[in-house]
Amino acid sequence: MIQARSKASSIQLNADQLTPENIQKFDQAQSELSGSLSRLLVTVERYPELKATQNFLQLQNQLEGIESDVKNSRRLFNESVNTYNTKVRSFPTNIFAGMFGFKSREGFKADQGAEKAPKVQF
Repeated sequence: MIQARSKASSIQLNADQLTPENIQKFDQAQSELSGSLSRLLVTVERYPELKATQNFLQLQNQLEGIESDVKNSRRLFNESVNTYNTKVRSFPTNIFAGMFGFKSREGFKADQGAEKAPKVQF
């Protein structure tokens, strides 16, 4: 999980790096992190005494915060891409965008069903 989190947080993309390949790498890192979190929750289900510890309760709060941060970051990223695409396609900036090679970019698209958190019963 530590490696997945490190990999997911190390990928920083700016406007000139928004290629389909880089977005796919970013998406893959996010999926690996999500998979690690799911495996952690399955482990917790198998060890009920772990649920009661104060450290685990803090971990749960941190995980909720991370999920919220990821959701907000994806939303902000897509808003930025939409703003960029509007500028690139609008007159008169579309003339300059074409002259200097600026093209519209694709926003983040999550996997099917990724918007639903896994159901875990404690």
